[in-house]
Amino acid sequence: MADYYTRFSCLLDVGTPDNAARALDLYIKLSKDGASEEPPSEGFLLSIQPEHGGTQLWMRDDVTGDPERLLQFVKICAAEFRLTGRWGFQYANTCSRPRLDRFGGGAHVIDLATGDTVAWTYTDGWLADTLSGDGERI
Repeated sequence: MADYYTRFSCLLDVGTPDNAARALDLYIKLSKDGASEEPPSEGFLLSIQPEHGGTQLWMRDDVTGDPERLLQFVKICAAEFRLTGRWGFQYANTCSRPRLDRFGGGAHVIDLATGDTVAWTYTDGWLADTLSGDGERI
C-alpha cells in the first residue's frame, strides 16, 4: 500500500512582529476549526522567522499538508493585516511507492488585497490528457 503526501514550504510577510504574533493566534483558531472537520484537515505547520526581522511566517507541511487550508489562512491574514500585492506558493504531490499517475503538483497566486485568485496550475491528469490528445497544447 502506498502513502500519498502533499508537500510545500513558503513565507508570508505580515509587515510587523506584532502582526506575526497575532497571526499565531489566528493559526491556532484555524487549526482548532480544522481538527473538528470530518475528516480533519491535514493542516500545516507555522513559525515566525526571526532571520527575516520577525515579520515572516514560515508555513510548511508536516509530512503532508493541506494547500486549501494554507490559502484560507493567508486570506485571513491578508484581511486582518491589510496586506497588498501578490502572494503565491507551489506544492508537490508525492507518493511513498512508485505508482503511475500519482506524482504532480501545482502553484497558486492570489491578490492579497482582494483574496482573488490571479492564476493557478495543477498537474494532476495533465500528462495523460496531453499524451492522449485531450489536453491543452503548449
